[in-house]
Amino acid sequence: MTLPKAASSHTAEANTRAGRRQPDPADLDRVRRGHIASLSSSTINSPEGRVVFNVGAYDFLRNGDSAPDTVNPNLWRHAVLNAHHGLFNVVDGVWQVRGYDISNITFIRGNEGWIVVDPLTSEFTARAALELINQHVERRSVTAVIYTHSHADHFGGVLGVTSREEVDAGKCRIIAPEHFLRETVGENVIAGPAMARRATYQFGPLLPPGPRGHVDCGLGTAVPLSPPTLLAPTEEITATGQELVVDGVRVIFQLTPETEAPAEMNFYFPDLRALCMAENCSHTMHNLVPIRGALVRNALNWSKYINESLLLFGADAEVLFASHNWPRWGGDDLREFLVLQRDLYKWMHDQTMRHANLGLTPLEIAETLELPEEFLAHEHTRGFYGDLVHNAKAVYQRYLSWYDGNPANLHKLPPVAVGQRYVALAGGAEALLAHAREAFERGDYRWVAELVNHLVFADPTNEAARNLQADALEQLAYQSESATFRNAYLMGAQELRKGPPANPNSNVRARGLIREMTIEQVFDALAVRTMSEQLGGVALAINWVFTDLRGTDDEQWTLGVSNRTIFSTRGRHERNAAVTVTISRSTLLDVVGQETTFVDAMKSGLVSLDGDAGALLTVFGNLDKFSMGFAIVEP
Repeated sequence: MTLPKAASSHTAEANTRAGRRQPDPADLDRVRRGHIASLSSSTINSPEGRVVFNVGAYDFLRNGDSAPDTVNPNLWRHAVLNAHHGLFNVVDGVWQVRGYDISNITFIRGNEGWIVVDPLTSEFTARAALELINQHVERRSVTAVIYTHSHADHFGGVLGVTSREEVDAGKCRIIAPEHFLRETVGENVIAGPAMARRATYQFGPLLPPGPRGHVDCGLGTAVPLSPPTLLAPTEEITATGQELVVDGVRVIFQLTPETEAPAEMNFYFPDLRALCMAENCSHTMHNLVPIRGALVRNALNWSKYINESLLLFGADAEVLFASHNWPRWGGDDLREFLVLQRDLYKWMHDQTMRHANLGLTPLEIAETLELPEEFLAHEHTRGFYGDLVHNAKAVYQRYLSWYDGNPANLHKLPPVAVGQRYVALAGGAEALLAHAREAFERGDYRWVAELVNHLVFADPTNEAARNLQADALEQLAYQSESATFRNAYLMGAQELRKGPPANPNSNVRARGLIREMTIEQVFDALAVRTMSEQLGGVALAINWVFTDLRGTDDEQWTLGVSNRTIFSTRGRHERNAAVTVTISRSTLLDVVGQETTFVDAMKSGLVSLDGDAGALLTVFGNLDKFSMGFAIVEP
């Protein structure tokens, strides 16, 4: 197996130039401030002994070493800061556990128990964090959970801090911004398989930690290897200025939809003078659309909401904490932080659209824009997670779509077909490789990556092409300040050398999310899997009765096939339906989560049919299976 290679002389020189700036020395004090204790074990494991998070794998960042040639020195510095881990006292009554997940978990002392803000990605990392604060501060139950937004690393560990029984009994409130559940399902289920596969490139969980491999994720060190869980909110915040008393603690909320997440909120604890900025402000430029994929974010509104936070809470707040990275202390410091964050997103928005209105395309804008010194001078406005190159294209996409206006790009050939033509145009594979090798020796890695990509797609068995492409991507990774760009380049290089992950079968992602889906969300998710090519001439309707939803609008549903498309309708039945299915919602969710089948459920008496059972087979027998290991850097 080909191992990662050393930095080329071109990369070493580029990284030397990048390291000539002086970072903010106060950040090291900020990440260490208030440290109480760290976990005694270097790993967090599941009950079966599987390693979920290995904090010890990143000890190479804790040795005080200078940045190696294989890591951009600015990213190395940022990774060193993120590598600090443990329980930290933020201010009297507020603690955070950082460094055992890509996100932070925050604990607020209530009258009776802990108020938990963002219970991480995994129930195992969240449980370890709860045990850490219980051990070193005070052992308390969890009386409330607040989800700042609809991304899995901020709710996925909820079963590590509370349980369905506690919530159902009213012992633990779960508070979230309005539309939280809708946006969570839309992102993690409708687009789940594709997004999960692409996320392996963004976060690099399959890369070995080390100076030639994974060093950071920008927002935190690494993502735990465990599927998220979910408990649906018991309360939704529906308006800015809404105030709740949560276990004796006053909280004032600010809704910020279409910022970092479609459903997101900041909030302020007036009696603690503590401001939570969710993921709307971190110690890095954020993504306006992540490379894993998501809805494009509204940079203009993002900036305006940060400004609103300044106006609502900035005059009184004395500490600012967020869902990632580390806090800021002192009114003047946090206000300066918010102003720079506000202006960063506004600058990217305005300058992208200025150049778009001058007729530049996304590629041209990304090549033209350079972050001004006002932002480069500060750590938290540099692109350790997001990147200006990608964010400019995201702003353009939001207003003008993916299309750059050039008709030549309106209906381009797919990668294999265009690759074959480029290889022929170059005079064959060897001629193309010869030209690419010359470019590699010059350090022109971006051109090598574009050129050799055509040959890989024209002939994925060409080992020389695969290896040269991997070498070029590797050098681009070593030079990248953005952790996500580095991870994507290194994942591409690794898969060119080793092939994509072996996972040909369908993988049900996050059964914990499925358990909280509404009937409408279940049927919408099933419709995405419809193999329409097999439903020609089929027109039918299936009536559904959900026994555990009696007396609600969701008791009766119709699911049908029309024009090769699955549709669903709430609250009514079709008179001429082929079959009526009587079932509980929980049993349907078990079927969708592949924990049982319709046949087995019928044998157990959990499902009854009145009519043609074949109609059910027509629908559920023509649903596609998604693979989590599809190819990305090859056909």
